[in-house]
Amino acid sequence: MKEHHLILNKTIPFFLFLFVVSFCNAQTTTVRASVDRNNILIGEQINLVLEADIPENEPISFFEVDSIEHFEFLLKGKIDTTNTSKGTELKQLFRLTSFDSGRWVIPAYSLAHSENLKTDSIVINVGFMAMDTTKDYNDIKEIIEIEAEKKQDWTWYYVGGGVLLLVLLIYLLTRKKKKKAVDEAAATQIADPYRDAMEGLEQLRQEDYPGKGDTKKYYTLLTDIFRTYVEKRKGIHSLQQTTDDLVVQLKNVDLHKDQYSQLSQVLRLSDFVKFAKYESTDADNKNVFDTIKKSIEEIERAIPATAIAAKD
Repeated sequence: MKEHHLILNKTIPFFLFLFVVSFCNAQTTTVRASVDRNNILIGEQINLVLEADIPENEPISFFEVDSIEHFEFLLKGKIDTTNTSKGTELKQLFRLTSFDSGRWVIPAYSLAHSENLKTDSIVINVGFMAMDTTKDYNDIKEIIEIEAEKKQDWTWYYVGGGVLLLVLLIYLLTRKKKKKAVDEAAATQIADPYRDAMEGLEQLRQEDYPGKGDTKKYYTLLTDIFRTYVEKRKGIHSLQQTTDDLVVQLKNVDLHKDQYSQLSQVLRLSDFVKFAKYESTDADNKNVFDTIKKSIEEIERAIPATAIAAKD
């Protein structure tokens, strides 16, 4: 009897030990969702990563993400699969942006075979950069009238002009005919890019396309004015570039960091309006106009007068 109790006393702890070890080594599926930042300006990008660690004894499945309210997909990466000693690791990258200001939530996602196993939801704050109200706003100046000069005696000018005309006629009649290449750049008067941009902005404001219900044309003409200005003034081939390529080129332009950030936002916002992915408000229309105008003025102020004269 004592031997029987002794065997039981040794066997029970052994099986308890095996049960604890098996329980500790049991693997379960885990899921995660993460972003690289929770606060962005409108039009900026964030990276969302979804991950799942699936043990060998569980079926392989992953999240199905079609759309996220208030967000636009810029990139849907492929699902990366990694085999480990414990099972399979799955990971997928999504690059997102938003043109809706506010506090939005990326929802929790569950695997296809399990509704109970979900990731955490993530809060993202989307907002505009505040305008600097401490700086003076310079409106478009009206054309300045100047006083007419007093009448002069033009007699000698007429005489001199007649003599020059006579000499020119004699030269044209006596010279040998020969072909000459015409320098188009010298024959055409080069316009002032800044003046043209300011006049274009003023004319666009007077047309009031948003008030006529043609917001797409308003944003198209507005960005064309800016692209034409930087191409003529800074030599950037902006008319042939995408908005993202143009934003990269503008890093080398003399713009304050905050102004560059605002300009990048409104250029991307303009694309979404032009491609009917976003319906702009009156506040958006005014902010985009003011930002582009202020950017042109800041670029112009940074150019030395001698450089402007040499280009013109």
